[in-house]
Amino acid sequence: MFTKTLVATLLAATSFHVAAADYNPSEKAKQLAHDALLIDTHIDVPYRLINGWEDVSQATADGDFDYPRAQQGGLNAPFMSIYIPASYEESGGGGELAHRMIDSMEALVGRAPDKFALAYNTDDIYAQQQQGLMSIAMGMENGTPIAGDLANLKLFYDRGIRYITLAHSQSNHIADSSYDIRRQWNGLSDFGKELVVAMNNIGMMVDVSHISDEAFYDAIAVSKAPVIASHSSLRSYTPGFERNMSDDMLKKLAENGGVIQINFGSSFVAQQANRYNDMIKKRVQAVEKQFGKDSAEAKKRIAEINANNPYPYATLEQVLDHIDHVVKTIGIEHVGIGSDYDGVGDSLPVGLKDVSSYPNLVQGLLDRGYHDEQIKMILGGNLMRVWKAVEDYAAAHTNDA
Repeated sequence: MFTKTLVATLLAATSFHVAAADYNPSEKAKQLAHDALLIDTHIDVPYRLINGWEDVSQATADGDFDYPRAQQGGLNAPFMSIYIPASYEESGGGGELAHRMIDSMEALVGRAPDKFALAYNTDDIYAQQQQGLMSIAMGMENGTPIAGDLANLKLFYDRGIRYITLAHSQSNHIADSSYDIRRQWNGLSDFGKELVVAMNNIGMMVDVSHISDEAFYDAIAVSKAPVIASHSSLRSYTPGFERNMSDDMLKKLAENGGVIQINFGSSFVAQQANRYNDMIKKRVQAVEKQFGKDSAEAKKRIAEINANNPYPYATLEQVLDHIDHVVKTIGIEHVGIGSDYDGVGDSLPVGLKDVSSYPNLVQGLLDRGYHDEQIKMILGGNLMRVWKAVEDYAAAHTNDA
């Protein structure tokens, strides 16, 4: 949401726990999840480790990702998010934070070279799959570290960044954010348009998640290569939530040849969950206004509000509805997975609680009539098509970079 910790904070305040349903994917679903090239384009491990280090090459008590669970789920290639909070646009230091997180991913691979390998291109992904290694690819969430200097684009490309989410929860020097009512650029800034061209030329995927509608349309108009929405879902299921994509945006994405990677977070998937935080906040504010913020009566009533209004988790079936809608609207070539694991706190749907859960998704797709090759497209084939197209465009424009 507005910050990576907002959902977790609000959910923790409710002091309840919902157990996941007992999903039992078939052996076919498990095998397909492991046979397919399974790519998840948005997992927030690097920022999680900045806040509290764990060795995710081993089983961990916390978080949504570690190697044993990812291996159980069939994950081949997580794009680790180099997430830069929006506040760094004003405070500075975003570049240093980005480098620290990239360092942490290099260190992870260095500690467990028998498990992980850094992936810089599509050939690496295929080769490392054959070698039985989990590919660590990286995307930068929020272009703030570019700092208005295209030399930084080359620097981060050389360090392994392969997509940039142009903005995050506030507008920056590149683009307006879907969350920010201030529309200082009414889309992309002039530098943002220049950056998109430069990203095309160097072979960096343009990520349109988080940006405003106007910025999305600008990016589509400027980009000569397919774009991605690395972790977005559909506005048709969450009316008024601009962070998700409208059907018209989906159609423009398809014309561009791009792909939307569906976000699993409940507030992205289900309208009731999307509106939950605002509903609770308004009730709490009303109580605090009536009885005083720190009064015993206010605390009592707020506890009752939380106890009587448990968070309405989305379900696996609702995530599948989003995939179905993309397929029906623009075709199966344009949808994939961008879970936002480790980024949406305890708001993940029942049935998709961590990286071991991908076989549940595969079973759901099988149950809805998707055949094996179609499922492989959704799990990773479509993203690889786009990434290869971006690489090919850059190769043909090496003199422009």
